[in-house]
Amino acid sequence: MKYAKIVLAGGNGYLGSVLANYYKTIARHVVILSRKSKAAEDNVETVLWDGRTEGQWTETLKDADMLINLCGKNVNCRYNEKNREEIIASRTVPTRLLNKVIAEMANPPKLWINVTSATIYRHAEDHSQDEYTGEIGYGFSIDVCKQWEASFFETETALTRKVALRMGIVLGRNDSVFPRLLNLVKFGLGGHQGDGQQYVSWIHEYDVARCTEWLLNNEGLVGVVNCVAPLAVKNTELMRLIRKAFGIPFGLPSPQWLLEIGMLLIGSETELVLKSRWVVPNRLLESGFVFQFPNAKHAIHDILSIRV
Repeated sequence: MKYAKIVLAGGNGYLGSVLANYYKTIARHVVILSRKSKAAEDNVETVLWDGRTEGQWTETLKDADMLINLCGKNVNCRYNEKNREEIIASRTVPTRLLNKVIAEMANPPKLWINVTSATIYRHAEDHSQDEYTGEIGYGFSIDVCKQWEASFFETETALTRKVALRMGIVLGRNDSVFPRLLNLVKFGLGGHQGDGQQYVSWIHEYDVARCTEWLLNNEGLVGVVNCVAPLAVKNTELMRLIRKAFGIPFGLPSPQWLLEIGMLLIGSETELVLKSRWVVPNRLLESGFVFQFPNAKHAIHDILSIRV
């Protein structure tokens, strides 16, 4: 085994399962901090925590190779006052708690990755946004990201290196965005959304896991790192690639007025679909990280080849 212990805070969701499956073969012990109990499976153990108070769970952080914090209420909801408060608190409260615990430890995790969001950058159709010159946007989603990262960096943890991993849209077969897009394609609704010119910054789930291991082994990477594939695609192209890979030549488009109605009916926001996220991972590329799936075509073919 290459590593002793990997801790995944809030790791009982989709991305947590991706990371747990990746690390269970190369780490002696994988710990998931969760509000729900679950029986241990091989070397993967679930430990209860509430994300708000200290408790026995703090012992799991001792001598960990890496902590990855995945906490946060799903943003796929209407942005009413109650949901806005929960979205922010579900991110900042656990982050501040982990900061307090880690800052007081004698043997804390060597690396702490806080998974944040690439949506912090502005709507961009003119040029890409990187970690050095990327322009921060405005609006609720961006405010969430700013408060999230501020709560992460506000406390110094002298013995623990910190990386805010600005994640793009993760593509995988089991959950998240891809199965929903595939269902649209299957039912003949897999055309572009809006005018289709908005960029989608995506990343294959396997490259997400590989990226976290790369960060663990490259100590010079500190601060903000973009976690997206190097080649963003426009919404029109992404939907075309999924249709072609699945063998369906045509898909009805969804104009903005129809999306507004649809998102209202399912309790979500059109921003999740219509915002142009054109983000590039310059720090990862400069450090020598090689993406296994740098382009969307190959990533989609791989995902569709996986039996679930």
